[in-house]
Amino acid sequence: MNYKKVMPLLMMLVLLVTACAVNPVTGKKQLSFMSEAQEIAMGKQSDPAIIAQYGLYPNETLQDFIQEKGEAMAAISHRPGLDYEFKILDSDVVNAFAVPGGYIYFTRGIMAHFNNEAQFAGVLGHEIGHVAARHSAQQYTKQMIGQIAFIGGMIASEKFRDFAGEAMQGMQLLFLKFSRSAESESDVLGVDYSSTVGYDAHQMADFFKTLDRMSGGSEGRLPEFYSTHPDPGRRYNDVNKLTDKWHEEHNANPNMVIRDSYLEMINGIIYGEDPRQGYVEENTFYHPELKFQFPVPVKWQLMNSPSQVQMAPEKGDALMVFTLSQKSTLAEAATEIKTTYQLQNIKEKSFKVHGLNAYGMVSDYPQSDPSTATSSTDQPEPLAMQTVLIDYNDLIYVFHGLCEKKDYDKFEPNFDNTMLNFKTLTDLSKINVLPERIKVVSVDNATTVQQFLAQKGIPSDRLEEFAILNGMQLSDNLSAGTLVKLIEKRAGDAVN
Repeated sequence: MNYKKVMPLLMMLVLLVTACAVNPVTGKKQLSFMSEAQEIAMGKQSDPAIIAQYGLYPNETLQDFIQEKGEAMAAISHRPGLDYEFKILDSDVVNAFAVPGGYIYFTRGIMAHFNNEAQFAGVLGHEIGHVAARHSAQQYTKQMIGQIAFIGGMIASEKFRDFAGEAMQGMQLLFLKFSRSAESESDVLGVDYSSTVGYDAHQMADFFKTLDRMSGGSEGRLPEFYSTHPDPGRRYNDVNKLTDKWHEEHNANPNMVIRDSYLEMINGIIYGEDPRQGYVEENTFYHPELKFQFPVPVKWQLMNSPSQVQMAPEKGDALMVFTLSQKSTLAEAATEIKTTYQLQNIKEKSFKVHGLNAYGMVSDYPQSDPSTATSSTDQPEPLAMQTVLIDYNDLIYVFHGLCEKKDYDKFEPNFDNTMLNFKTLTDLSKINVLPERIKVVSVDNATTVQQFLAQKGIPSDRLEEFAILNGMQLSDNLSAGTLVKLIEKRAGDAVN
């Protein structure tokens, strides 16, 4: 017997046996390479990165609301013992997600699109369901056995994700794609949990209709076969059936909806992108709060977050990152960058950028340790990195441009044009830009949705958008006193 060959197999068998855990929802044993302690630790580790990426929406009323409602629902879930944290992120993307250990996030974008508390509660129950059923742990286990199913948050190709990782640590968890079966199981739990605490889960189904319309309907999205989420149109039907079944099995008819007070609570919430955090107009990035601007290469994609701005061409064969250094001088920031990225063959100099003190470097960026390669084919293409640091308003701003070394001459003009044209923003029309905010108004007289929106001056090309925002059809009738969401531009946050 060849013990060297047998022992690894025996060790793997022992690992598989000891890695079995009981699923809190199903009560059945399942293979798991992640313990509850590891889940909690992973959630705690990921939370700061998620907050850094999106920021918390600065509204105490809404933050207190989601924490209070979340704790109440988590208490009746299959895992009430976890220390859950519920947060609203400052993002216009319509999304809600959970990471291991009981960390659950809603965006202000999804909060703006709910039209009553019951819709919110259904999605809340769905996300708690992901935690209760240990879907993240299941997904992690699948990854461990080779079934990787995640997407990165980067807009550039994978070879550059390592470089921009300081703001993306833990973000892979955010983008884990649960299987359609996991999503369906969480829909069941969303109905169960929200119904148990008294909400009408039919409203959860109605929100899937909103998502269906936002995605362009069945003709405007990929077939379900290519998607990790079940078709929202089908989920509308399934959740309605699940709700009816729950009522029958429990001989109960929970009917809380709570529309008006929910709409009054989100009155004033920012809708869409917040230009105060930076925006692009005619290939120029403006930051009205920090009062700077710089050009964006034509046809490059841009992703803005509180911690950094990322720019990349459509092919993803280059990357620019704009961020802040924690150092107080150009020299200290340059030294830190050289050490952190182990830069090689550095060419550097001091200069001025539109009157501001600056420091520039062009260097080789090592992707891996050459000593670890087993053959010449293991070596990745060498990368070139251009860095410009700018001292402005007592802050050190940092540009990094990255591409394969052989393509540096091709992308150098893009890097130069962006980095060397950073300058002070003085145009008041760019500085004084305001975000759109939800404005909740009452209907004076009976009318249709389309007539009401037209009377309020909503442009014809946004009528359908506003109807979806209100969870209505343009042909729906409105009675006097009905609350409707409109949009206005103004400063300040109406709800605190």
